[in-house]
Amino acid sequence: MEEREVSFPPAHTAEHLLNQVMVRMFGCERSYNAHIERKKSKMSFHLDYKPSRQEEKEIERQMQELIDEDLPVNFEYCTLDTLPEGLNRERLPKDVGDDIRLVRIGDFDVCPCIGKHVRSTSQIGRFEMLGTNWDEHERSFRVRFKIV
Repeated sequence: MEEREVSFPPAHTAEHLLNQVMVRMFGCERSYNAHIERKKSKMSFHLDYKPSRQEEKEIERQMQELIDEDLPVNFEYCTLDTLPEGLNRERLPKDVGDDIRLVRIGDFDVCPCIGKHVRSTSQIGRFEMLGTNWDEHERSFRVRFKIV
């Protein structure tokens, strides 16, 4: 399995952390739309309500805490039949094949992924939330951030 080219592994690893922070804080699914880049990244989540400013600050605080914890980033391989419970098979590509690479960040997150990552969260740097947008009609919360 070849690794997908990702322009900035620290931001890509932060994407995994932010997904799990949102799942734990809001009980939502992982992001349904993400654009991860060196200068600025954005991720969108379907939520039941617009998060408060305090909740936005808490997202940023938790992200930096996880980065500072220096959690190890490891890779494991499994098959579709041995995919860990709780991982959404429907989000895997149709042509995924038999070997699936899992990215595990400490005991905090595990997710199938073929991208490039840092070796530990302290290599990410600083997570800086640039802003958020709420779409009431779509019930969509977009987080814009950069890694410094």
